Amino acid sequence: MAVAQTRPDLVSRDRLRVCASPSNLPFSNKAKQGFENKIAEIVAEELKLPLHYFWMPDGPGFVRNTLMEDLCDVIIGYAAESDFVDHSNPYYASTYVLVTRKGGPLDGIEHLDDPRLKDAKLGVIAATPPVDHLLALGLLDHAKSYSLVVDRRFASPAEDALHDLAAGEIDAAILWGPIGGYFAKQASTPLSVTPLKTDQRPRFVYRIAFGLRHGETDWKHALNEVITKRQKDIDAILTSYGVPLAPIEPAPIDVQHPSRHGPQ
Repeated sequence: MAVAQTRPDLVSRDRLRVCASPSNLPFSNKAKQGFENKIAEIVAEELKLPLHYFWMPDGPGFVRNTLMEDLCDVIIGYAAESDFVDHSNPYYASTYVLVTRKGGPLDGIEHLDDPRLKDAKLGVIAATPPVDHLLALGLLDHAKSYSLVVDRRFASPAEDALHDLAAGEIDAAILWGPIGGYFAKQASTPLSVTPLKTDQRPRFVYRIAFGLRHGETDWKHALNEVITKRQKDIDAILTSYGVPLAPIEPAPIDVQHPSRHGPQ
């Protein structure tokens, strides 16, 4: 096909090579149940190529040991403002959310400076942008912190936070939208997921794209064409997984990305 013939030499011409984590729902897993797995299937379908995965646990060194070692040609979810890799046009944007018990006194809060949070015990993932806001508001001292960097084969901080929320050990959890939205849907306790808003820095909304190596211009154009053609299908997948979608705005000035999937 014409697209394949114009790709740089490093990009496979006979298959779509995707690097992904084998255990990192809602993004991906080896059973191909994550929304990034479903989006990869859309890309493969559009390019008329068989889909091939190289699996590696997410964490430090993931990109260096996969994409940069020519073990794959694309990472389906990558924070768009990162300069470590090149990226396609963003295919979605999401935001941090406040997860609360449905119908509770904190239900529907959109701002962390809401007076109702003054005495609340909040769960938050360490080293993520909301931590800065909680510190500035004087809310961090009585917050409960959950680890950011873990091996998802053995630990799930977001699920731990929501378990604590259901048990009454915390009053609300602040989570990256795709994670909070997905696990809140799975919870046995009815939970509400409210997108958070702020005019302060760091921001809460981040744009997510396909990650690729620098200099692979034809490949980048091919991926952008897939996004343009199949955006509605991609949106439908994201919505079905509970991902709170935000408008895809122009690139912001400040950049803070503790994780390739966005700030988790």
